[in-house]
Amino acid sequence: MSRRPTTDDERELFRAVISGRAQLKKTKSPASEAKPAAPKKAVTTVPSGVDGRTGERLRRGAVSPDAKLDLHGLTEQAAHRVLSVFLQTAHRRGDRLVLVVTGKGARTSDPHAPFDMELAGRSRGVLKTMVPRWLGEPALSRLIADTRSAHRRHGGEGALYVYLRKTKK
Repeated sequence: MSRRPTTDDERELFRAVISGRAQLKKTKSPASEAKPAAPKKAVTTVPSGVDGRTGERLRRGAVSPDAKLDLHGLTEQAAHRVLSVFLQTAHRRGDRLVLVVTGKGARTSDPHAPFDMELAGRSRGVLKTMVPRWLGEPALSRLIADTRSAHRRHGGEGALYVYLRKTKK
């Protein structure tokens, strides 16, 4: 599998997000600024999923991701920002399948695990736990059609396939 070349714009965007210089722009329509919005009913967006054929191809690992994001080595806060910007950029670009690598997290029986982490009762697989939660947030869930564990050749338990909705033209 060959990697897609990374553009200079993508590298600069990544650096800006990590350093905290990038700001996500929120646009308002003139109508929403003129009058106060009526209270909205809570609407839960359920991912629409993928068709059977696409689901089967994902299960077998027969689809190559359009883009990949590796979150290894990032703090929880930085990973959240990078994931958000990455998915929004991929959606705008028209990518359909992206791979998000979280890692498996250290096992609790690891003899090299820091003692204080075990005492505090914290799991070492923070990103593996948090990424699915972040994908369920309204800002990101509206972009996503389906998420599932990646095939072994793409990272298995330590990675997620994120199947993005089609962009509206």
